[in-house]
Amino acid sequence: MATVEIPEKTDPGIQNVLSDGASGDLGTKKSDPAASIENQSKGRVSLLDSGEDFEMLSDDDDDLSDLPPLENAGTAKSEKEGDKSKAQKGKAAVESTVGNKLDSGFESPDEVKRFTGEWLEVLGNGLLKKKVLVAGEGEDSCPRKGQVVTIHLKTILADGTVVEEEPNLTFTLGVGDVFQALDLSVQLMETKEKSLIFSDARYAYGSQGSKNPEIPPDSSLNLEVELLDVQDGPDLELLPGKGKIKLANQKRERGNYYYQRADYVFAISSYDLAINVTDSSSKVDVTPEEEAELLDVKVKCLNNLAASQLKLEHYEAALKSCNSVLEYQPENVKALFRKGKVLALQGEYSEAISILKKALKLEPSNKTIHAELSRLAKKHTEQKNEETALYKKMLGTSSSSSNSVQKPKPKTSWKTIPWKWLFGATAVAIGGVALSVVIAART
Repeated sequence: MATVEIPEKTDPGIQNVLSDGASGDLGTKKSDPAASIENQSKGRVSLLDSGEDFEMLSDDDDDLSDLPPLENAGTAKSEKEGDKSKAQKGKAAVESTVGNKLDSGFESPDEVKRFTGEWLEVLGNGLLKKKVLVAGEGEDSCPRKGQVVTIHLKTILADGTVVEEEPNLTFTLGVGDVFQALDLSVQLMETKEKSLIFSDARYAYGSQGSKNPEIPPDSSLNLEVELLDVQDGPDLELLPGKGKIKLANQKRERGNYYYQRADYVFAISSYDLAINVTDSSSKVDVTPEEEAELLDVKVKCLNNLAASQLKLEHYEAALKSCNSVLEYQPENVKALFRKGKVLALQGEYSEAISILKKALKLEPSNKTIHAELSRLAKKHTEQKNEETALYKKMLGTSSSSSNSVQKPKPKTSWKTIPWKWLFGATAVAIGGVALSVVIAART
């Protein structure tokens, strides 16, 4: 094995070049460098698809335009250190890193880079570096976003322990198939180039570490990478049905991986990519069985997409995802459950209870739905009591004010008039008549 040179420690306080995304510091959002997403998921139970995900997902854009789509990871070109003179030339220039702020939530270097000795600063913050060990075939051979690359990868801990070696790791650049350090650095490599990459934990496996490969939490890594091959990505229209199913499942499983690490923005991006595969048109024949399988994958992705959107409190987007599932499968319990959750979070308790009752009718023994219904029924009762009290208060004020204005005067009965008044009134009346008679006689 070649001797691995460990770069000097850098100041961990150097600015974090990741932009603030909906899911927090994306520097902790890492992945498993397996030969393919299918291999990454091997031996790992997906909680999202296990049928036991109600507890896990119960806490959980209209398109995804308000979320950073990971696929826009940007294509970068860089000056390379093919030999000493090239490195010295770059060092003399001391050119500052130029990054394109991208929708993916992180910055990627574009054309010029800053050299620190023999190390190329990938992001300009000292936390991700690359050094050429064997020069490649020239800058024109650098891969672009969306292309499929094959690399030889050796993963080494800071103490020199080799934890994994993948002789033929294949993935698509810029769509989150691998962790950020690898995704960003390979974009700067030439075909046949061999490089050593140093990555801080935030661009590798973060604070959670990894079980496969076995990476302790908060571990910086050294990666020996050789770029073996670069190919254009598959044309979805020409991809046979089985190929589409495999590709869509790979993206879905990648989304599950990100979801389990609470990387919800990245999970949404992976599910969206999978749905794009299932929805793509075909210029080749697809059998009815393959169409049904593609639809099944799409429904799973939409369900898990809704769960991720709920975690990010994107309620309208989650509601749309649930409705999309119910268009295909009106009795999908997971979609009904999550739709009820969304409606409840929006304060629509009556409709939420109605939806959850439908879900409970389909799965009467589901304890999670029972608990959610009980909670919502209590909240709905409290809401109705508050509204009634407020209504009564408003009505009471209005009634009292109208009574004070429109209160009729009580009628006076003749029985309540004192007899003295009656006698006096009679005497006055008789006197008046007598006076009239006298006046008339004189006239």
